[in-house]
Amino acid sequence: EARGGAGAPLRTVGGLTPLLRRADRVVMGDPFSRYVQLLLTITTARDLVVVDDGTATMEFVTQLARGERLVRWHRKGGRRGPRDLLLGPVSAAARRRLTPGAGRRVEVFSAMPVEEVPDGVTVTGNRFAWTRARFGPPRVTGGADLVGTSLVETGVVDGDRYLDAVRGLAGAHGATRYFAHRRESAGKLHRLAVETGLEIVRPELPLELIARRGPIGRTILSFPSTVVHTLPPALAGTGVRVTVCDIDPSWLTAHASPRARGFLSGVTGTARDVHRLARTVPAG
Repeated sequence: EARGGAGAPLRTVGGLTPLLRRADRVVMGDPFSRYVQLLLTITTARDLVVVDDGTATMEFVTQLARGERLVRWHRKGGRRGPRDLLLGPVSAAARRRLTPGAGRRVEVFSAMPVEEVPDGVTVTGNRFAWTRARFGPPRVTGGADLVGTSLVETGVVDGDRYLDAVRGLAGAHGATRYFAHRRESAGKLHRLAVETGLEIVRPELPLELIARRGPIGRTILSFPSTVVHTLPPALAGTGVRVTVCDIDPSWLTAHASPRARGFLSGVTGTARDVHRLARTVPAG
């Protein structure tokens, strides 16, 4: 476990090094993770598999296809800090390892849509067949649930604007529960609970499993995020409708990446089997 304290990452890398050097196949998660990138510089595996249903997967494949450096979408276009410069060689080495070549195969397994596929990369869609077979169908309630996002924590969306939007959505659709993103701060969630009356739920399992196990609202409200791509296939045949509220440009902070607006629109625009609100809920 690499998150067990200051020295844990180094101990984990040391423990994994012999295994990584012998492995023929390596399966990894978030390719933007500095930790994952560091591990990629160690392995000589001929078969690399990225398993990730996050929105970053869309950007990762595009950057790989264009030969660009690996940068998370909400930081793209910003100034490179000292940490970025220090770890730049590691990121560059990881990108080279994730580029298919002679004797090296790269596969991406994801529910996210991929438009630009690099030559030699195999993309396999996650249709959540195992999830549907293993869990549910859920008991569907008559109300609505709202899915949170960490766009405030990443500096993309203004906190007050976000609170106004959540309040408006909850009131307009009768939402009673708010499923928090794992990166949402305790302070923000407390404020949401106090000012909107929503029950804050911190899921211990992926939301797709929580939704399949139920109970779940007949309408699930979400801002542009992974769930607008993962929940529709996970809940196929249940009658649950996933509704997306776009991010109004006026909600973006002055520090938001120049890429933010277009990327968030793309997340919503490429989603299938979702309902888009006719207009965003007024904020402020």
